[in-house]
Amino acid sequence: MRRALGTAGLLAAAGGAYLATVRGSLTVDLGVGRRTRPLGPQRVRIAAPRELVFEVVESPYRRTPRAMAHKLEVLERGSDLVLAAHHTPLGGGMVATTLETVRFEPPGLVGFRLVRGPVPHVTETFLLEETAEGTELVYSGELGTDLWALGTAWGGLVARSWERTVEGSLAAVKEEAERRARAR
Repeated sequence: MRRALGTAGLLAAAGGAYLATVRGSLTVDLGVGRRTRPLGPQRVRIAAPRELVFEVVESPYRRTPRAMAHKLEVLERGSDLVLAAHHTPLGGGMVATTLETVRFEPPGLVGFRLVRGPVPHVTETFLLEETAEGTELVYSGELGTDLWALGTAWGGLVARSWERTVEGSLAAVKEEAERRARAR
């Protein structure tokens, strides 16, 4: 009986740790067996000037619209850097929360660095390059996990979800920047 209770307790603790990791409230950062993998690149052509695209990316961090309050919570603002919590629905009522610094280098670069989340290391950039038609936004990054093959498998799962989320964000940036460009 004690053995069964001990096993049940261990399974419950493992399940709780898994859920906390998925939600981003527990980061396994052991610095042992660190493996990294690329994120992206994803390229989006936007029919809008680079300065306008930069403004669209930056503006929710400067003043978060009510419609985005369930997705973005800026905890600290500086002149070129913010600390922000990003809330991403995972399905089944679960929400992952990542804590990231976001650095702004107008007019062509926005950099992100993970502080807390489902993996111990993520760096990303949005590079805005001028083109004849407007702007090309290039997303790229790096995701790192610990614990060798186990971390690599976890990183693959996280990366797929992460990149889908970024793809949706880039589509929203494109739509809003092009809408604003047409309005001008």
